[in-house]
Amino acid sequence: MVPTDKAAFALVRETGDLAEGAAKLAGEIGSTSVEAVLAQANRTGERKGAAAAMGTMRPRPAEWYAFDDKDQDTADWYPQGLTGSEDSGNIGIPAFMVSWYFKPEAGERGIRVSFLSPKSLKYQHALLVQAKPDGSYGPIDIHAGGIACFGDLLYVADTKRGLRVFDLNNVLDLRTVQNDLGDGKRIGRHGGRLHAFGYRYVVPQTDFWKVARPGPLFSFVSIDRSAGTPMLITGQYQERTPDGWVGRWTLDLEGGEPVDAFVMGHPKIQGAMTYRGKWYLSQSAGSTANGKLLVYEGGELETRPFPIGPEDLTVQDGKLWSVSEFRGKRTVFGVSL
Repeated sequence: MVPTDKAAFALVRETGDLAEGAAKLAGEIGSTSVEAVLAQANRTGERKGAAAAMGTMRPRPAEWYAFDDKDQDTADWYPQGLTGSEDSGNIGIPAFMVSWYFKPEAGERGIRVSFLSPKSLKYQHALLVQAKPDGSYGPIDIHAGGIACFGDLLYVADTKRGLRVFDLNNVLDLRTVQNDLGDGKRIGRHGGRLHAFGYRYVVPQTDFWKVARPGPLFSFVSIDRSAGTPMLITGQYQERTPDGWVGRWTLDLEGGEPVDAFVMGHPKIQGAMTYRGKWYLSQSAGSTANGKLLVYEGGELETRPFPIGPEDLTVQDGKLWSVSEFRGKRTVFGVSL
């Protein structure tokens, strides 16, 4: 972890017509809460399922939750980002949120977020959309490699552009305005009806923090609430070289520049966060080999075992959590800090 020029990673706020478009959609479709979504969630995970994700890791994580068989098997959607109710502070029950991106090049469906209850293991997908002031809306074609929730705002990494922002007060339920979910192959307004590829819930983007100058890439996001001032952490995945960067911002993103920035010194970093003075980095090694958890304290590096395909990071319930992405190995798992 070597300090680097933080000015290179400055962000500028460009709301444009996003808030107006979201307000237009929210004015027509009834909103609901994360708690209400989970109360009627239509999918069920499995506690300590998809054990193949653990590979050779010993000891295994203290806890993990596997997605259902359909979500394990799909080649269309891949989980990437992870955040939780403790990051938010405004969600009244324990919950995780997981971002997924649509992988096929044809028939783009954008990105979605799963709301997951670690108590009931019930979960529900919602489609993230971009809406316009005329009431139209469509999918968002990005990787969504990381997410972080603070208050009601959900920050989503947009690799080349910065951070997209969604308001969880605007979880919109299509069933409040029509009896069905429309055409599962369409999105937007068609034939006087609303469609969202068959999803019941849509969440429109409300804001955007964009890179001030082209160059930096945004691959993951996390929140650190352990210090006096909550911080947002984001940075860049590099496939082969160790020069990926990571930076920390105050949550108002005031001035656009991070408080500090570092070169991480490792390739394949899929998630990063700080907690009580330590840095935690998740490092992947492909779809069959175990990843690593790299922990820095006072400049000293400790390497710990990690499951296969680890991604974004968050802290909840006294543990460090991540999500694993590969087919048949899709879990949300927690390990000791």
